[in-house]
Amino acid sequence: MSPGQAADVTNAPPLIDGLQFDALLADKGYDADWLVDLVKSAHQAEAVIPPRKGRKTSRDYDKHTYKQRNLVERFIGWAKHFRRAATRYEKTARNFLAVWNFVAIIKLLK
Repeated sequence: MSPGQAADVTNAPPLIDGLQFDALLADKGYDADWLVDLVKSAHQAEAVIPPRKGRKTSRDYDKHTYKQRNLVERFIGWAKHFRRAATRYEKTARNFLAVWNFVAIIKLLK
């Protein structure tokens, strides 16, 4: 859980710390050289992040792998129909996670 005024990219290192993965898929909001370097060096993984439009030096990324993000985006869009999860009524991180687990279980049962 992070404050609403904090940029997403600044919260990325604690989220990926200790995880094993082959590729990190993220949107343009996570396009930072230091994050790409962290993923490559510390995790020996590929950073699949499209470059921002105003970037001085463009960077290549695997467009085919990036399309896999669509599955997660569609799930989040579907889950936002559950008002309690979308508007974050829960005050504690534990209860907020429980609501999202409940939403995921409903999706799996369908």
